[in-house]
Amino acid sequence: MLIFFQGGVFMKIYFANGLFSRADFLYNQQLVAHLRQEIPHVDIYLPQENAAINDKSSYADSRMIAQADTAELLSADLMIAVLDGPVIDNGVASEIGVAYASQIPIIGLYTDSRQLGATNPQKIAALADVAENQFHYLNLYTTGLIKLRGQIVTDEAQLIRAVKDFGLS
Repeated sequence: MLIFFQGGVFMKIYFANGLFSRADFLYNQQLVAHLRQEIPHVDIYLPQENAAINDKSSYADSRMIAQADTAELLSADLMIAVLDGPVIDNGVASEIGVAYASQIPIIGLYTDSRQLGATNPQKIAALADVAENQFHYLNLYTTGLIKLRGQIVTDEAQLIRAVKDFGLS
């Protein structure tokens, strides 16, 4: 679905992350602005920018939200899914399933610092102690769907490179 025009490739990206906390809202806003700056020939759908369904002082029922966001996701060439948090956001997990089933490539962004030190023998040994896991867990089914359709990166610079590489392929 990539559309070529004079000056480069134009692609549509669906950006999925939680959007209810101020921290998530601002992170999404900042990261998407950075992506738009670094990759100018891209159209990024950020659900929080769709006031018709995501102005939480207003009203949109579950059907309206599901229809609007699913239509945007199904029209995308690529999905970015932020995987950070105590668990993957429920909405993001659902959107990953829709993207996978629709054969839309997915780039997961997972910045959790607990993944550092994967070769540290003390951290590895601590896995044998009950309740001493030093690593964060992500649902393997959900991450498997991402890996079957794309990749998981660990920082914003890798994300930008992955999106650029996708646009060139």
